[in-house]
Amino acid sequence: MTVWEALILGIIQGIFMFFPVSSTSHLVLVQHWLLERGAVFPFPDSPEMIAFDLVVHVGTVVSIIFVFRKSLVKLVHKTRLDFGKWKRGEVPLKETLHLKLMGLGLFAVAITGIVGLPLKSLLEKAFAHPLLIAPTLTITGILLWATDILPPRPRGLRDLGLWLAFIIGLAQALALLPGISRSGITIVVALLGGLKRRWAAEFSFFIAIPTILGAAFIHGLEIHFSTGLAGLDWTALVVGFLTAAVVGIIALHIVITLLYRAQFRFFSYYVWTLAAIIVILHLFNS
Repeated sequence: MTVWEALILGIIQGIFMFFPVSSTSHLVLVQHWLLERGAVFPFPDSPEMIAFDLVVHVGTVVSIIFVFRKSLVKLVHKTRLDFGKWKRGEVPLKETLHLKLMGLGLFAVAITGIVGLPLKSLLEKAFAHPLLIAPTLTITGILLWATDILPPRPRGLRDLGLWLAFIIGLAQALALLPGISRSGITIVVALLGGLKRRWAAEFSFFIAIPTILGAAFIHGLEIHFSTGLAGLDWTALVVGFLTAAVVGIIALHIVITLLYRAQFRFFSYYVWTLAAIIVILHLFNS
């Protein structure tokens, strides 16, 4: 993989990790497009390219931490204080808001792992077939459209419970399938569960941090003990990582603005158009 190819894929990841239109599907489609034009790197469903995808995903974790740095620092600090108060018996566990949120976030991530890991190999096979992305993109568009027509959501963070965290974690596992946006489906589920737009967004992106890092660690171990990264250049990995991080900061600010203004329908038009193009190109080339 050349530096320019890594730069292109890093830009794609940085934009579409946060635009709720499935970064994985765009990475897969662009990788296929580059390969058809003579690019020389492993196939999209290979361990090496899946590892590259994870590296640029980790780059976007940096974006999340940067954009939400104040909220994250507050969450960690308040969680530590809540834990101390609970341990000393000053407050019951149910009244420790930030400790409760931390626990619910980790619970959602655990559900993602429990459900997603057994299905991982099956879902990754879809990486080799661009046509399979069209129906999942269509579903993503429908979900995004639904968020704009919802009335104002009434629930705050204190109303976030175990059941809603479970559903959000389950939804995040479904995002392993190319074409299903992780941020899109988790935000949609949180909104349908009644969470206000701000808290739906923050909870979605907070649980993305341990989810992505955990997935990268597991994949890293698998690849280390199997094929290694012989098909990829370390320079390309670094370029992809840094590009995704920088571009992701800009994209995340845009997405938050559109979410708060209930304007996700613009992304619906995009993914429906992309799904139609994929089907048309497949029919034309078959």
